[in-house]
Amino acid sequence: MSKYERAYGKDWDSIDKDEAIDRAYALGVAASLGEYHPDELDRIRSEMDTSYNKSVVDLAFDEGKNEAREIDADSDRTESSPVWAELVEGETVTVADDEVPTGGRDGLPDAIDKMDALERPEPDKNEAVERPDFLDKD
Repeated sequence: MSKYERAYGKDWDSIDKDEAIDRAYALGVAASLGEYHPDELDRIRSEMDTSYNKSVVDLAFDEGKNEAREIDADSDRTESSPVWAELVEGETVTVADDEVPTGGRDGLPDAIDKMDALERPEPDKNEAVERPDFLDKD
């Protein structure tokens, strides 16, 4: 049994667009690892109701293949970190509360932190409904 079959199974009757994209991506990763399932990809594509959704499924498949090839080509990769586990199964990344990036005033990045155009009115003030300063005569 292949990694794809263990993770997703092939005993489905119908799938929605999001699940189809996930499965197509996983099929692309599996294809780059030598596990081909062209019948499953065709079956997923046939479930999509529009040409656009079919093309999105194809793009997800290609993206899975390309990302797996890029990671597999990385010479620093060890056997303890397989491509399938990294791309398809993924790891849940948790960030400690003290490590959450805040970036200055109200959490804005430093690059745009100094722009006055992004000033946010305080909720308890009616400043947002007043006439702007540039309309007042000097």
